[in-house]
Amino acid sequence: MLNKCYCATCVGVEAVVVTVEVDLSTGIGIHLVGLPDSAVRESLLRVVTALTSYGFRIPGRKLVVNLAPADIRKEGSAYDLAIAIGMLAVSEQIAPVDGDRFVIMGELALDGRIRPVNGVLPVALRARADGFQGCIFPAASAGEASELEGLEVYGVSTLAEAIEVVTQRDGCQALRVHRAPDTGPFQPSGNDFRQVRGQHVAKRGLEIAAAGGHNLIFVGAPGSGKSLMASCLPSILPPMTREEAIETGKIYSVAGRGIRSGGLMRERPFRAPHHSASLVSLIGGGPLAGPGEVSLADNGVLYLDEIAQFGKGLLDALRQPLEDGHVTISRARYKVDYPAHFMLVASMNPCPCGYYGDDSGRCTCSRGAVEGYLSRISGPMMDRIDLQVWTKSLSATELLGITGERGKQREEECSAVIAERVARARAVQEARFAGEGFFTNAAMGARQVERFCTLSEDCRQTLEKILDRMGLSARAYTRILKVARTIADLAGEAAILPAHLVEAAGYRFLDRRKLFD
Repeated sequence: MLNKCYCATCVGVEAVVVTVEVDLSTGIGIHLVGLPDSAVRESLLRVVTALTSYGFRIPGRKLVVNLAPADIRKEGSAYDLAIAIGMLAVSEQIAPVDGDRFVIMGELALDGRIRPVNGVLPVALRARADGFQGCIFPAASAGEASELEGLEVYGVSTLAEAIEVVTQRDGCQALRVHRAPDTGPFQPSGNDFRQVRGQHVAKRGLEIAAAGGHNLIFVGAPGSGKSLMASCLPSILPPMTREEAIETGKIYSVAGRGIRSGGLMRERPFRAPHHSASLVSLIGGGPLAGPGEVSLADNGVLYLDEIAQFGKGLLDALRQPLEDGHVTISRARYKVDYPAHFMLVASMNPCPCGYYGDDSGRCTCSRGAVEGYLSRISGPMMDRIDLQVWTKSLSATELLGITGERGKQREEECSAVIAERVARARAVQEARFAGEGFFTNAAMGARQVERFCTLSEDCRQTLEKILDRMGLSARAYTRILKVARTIADLAGEAAILPAHLVEAAGYRFLDRRKLFD
């Protein structure tokens, strides 16, 4: 006698449906085949103990459990529940109703409770695409898939509830997982720009970066507010679109960091790894081919504080995902691909002592020491950073926010006002790139730059002078055009103007030939 039910496994952020075939025949023993790892092989002991604790009998005959396709390695404990349902069905202890129309996942405890598993969102998306009627997930994980339409999602806490769903589904509506009601307007996290004194050029740079999805680096003395301003960035970023939320949500689901409370992610991720991070933690990989920080920052921000302290190998490894928007992890046993569409925001001191260029005159570094310190960021890496912003130490007047008019205190612009301008610019870009597969100016390729960044004769002459004076690379030239396009969007201009090009080129001070003159 043969019974089939279905579960799934994740290869990167894409799920593959796994058929659980359970055969009961003459003989003795329970055998698990289909390229399982040690955690899956141990599932037989968990399943048998859980079934026994519920009073079910284990057939005294030969049970063969096959996980197909057999050429994909099965890892983890998410197959327990499907194996248990298959064993009960093949031994005729339960009679499933359309059991083959559901994808079943869950880890069984020895007392029959069901523990959460990873990868629920990509599995639910695959189940819907393959025409399954619904999914049965652990109650603690099912909320990740609650916003998917056209799919019945059940959240179960015990083996008894799972059996109830597959045998009498019409009476199990209480176990259906539905989208949580909206709790109100989107409220981003992060510090508010009202807390940042002065630094108007730096705040303008962050606004442009947020509006166009551009990479940015702060270079300045210690205590000038670089980290504070970076922490304010989430407060002006718009919420993710549904497509972005699904893409990023799949990464977090596979990594076991999904929104267990229910629904898709709305706020863009802000990841800030320490400079001692390993290559695997930053890029991804390891025994389970997990996503790294660059993928966890997908559609959000990767912030590298004191970027010069990161190893050269780590920074060079960022060059490919910055350019291509994805990471391919190739090893002897696997090859997986993770999205990595992130904004890189970094900060660093300009020299070993930190005070080069500061008005206080405290810098004691030689020109060679300054050049050596800045050269820790390679030229190809710096080419990929659109906005280079110098931050100077604040004077006492700027720090106290005094305007000079009878000693009144200046009121700094709050994040909500900046966020409105950023949202308007993002809306323009979303309409512009409809059907292109991306949403921001920074993601434009050569074809889109040629189409959407057309220049008038005045603009061409202005750009020619800029290129001759600064000696920029072809990549830097393209990034100036992208930034100028974003500045025009913020200004509500349909075409790029010379002033936009001048401002965009002003954010590339590290590329100048005579930086130290």
